[in-house]
Amino acid sequence: MPPPAPARVLLPDAWPSFPPGIWYGARHRMKGQRLDDRLSLEVHDLEVPVLTGIYSEETHLPQPLRISITVDLDCPEHFAADSPLNASKNYLDLKRAATTALPPGVHFTLIEGVADHIAETLFLQDRRVARVKVKIVKLAISESGESIGITMVRHRK
Repeated sequence: MPPPAPARVLLPDAWPSFPPGIWYGARHRMKGQRLDDRLSLEVHDLEVPVLTGIYSEETHLPQPLRISITVDLDCPEHFAADSPLNASKNYLDLKRAATTALPPGVHFTLIEGVADHIAETLFLQDRRVARVKVKIVKLAISESGESIGITMVRHRK
């Protein structure tokens, strides 16, 4: 059996021709064409004590939850080296939505309610937020290090 053919390397004079446009890294944008760009901000593995649960042993003390959040924002055409913070979103807004923005003393029967509260907080904070993904793991019910919980995705309506 013959050996496989070597990988073909394209030299600059052999590159395929593309329609006129602008190159950003490996992405090509056509002039006048708007792509549906999104910027994803992420905060993962926040450990937060939350009053949640349906069983009597769960309802009187906060349970430790591991919360991860991904937010998709409408993205500007370009981020320059001197782009101001308000061109994006502060990561601490995501952290606060899962910590200090949770109402103290409120018992959430389901962790789905916690996820919805976080998503609603982020949608209300910034009109550029198009999608929120919240993953919540209930740490107290893990027996062998497994992750037991939910992932909720909400889109701006």
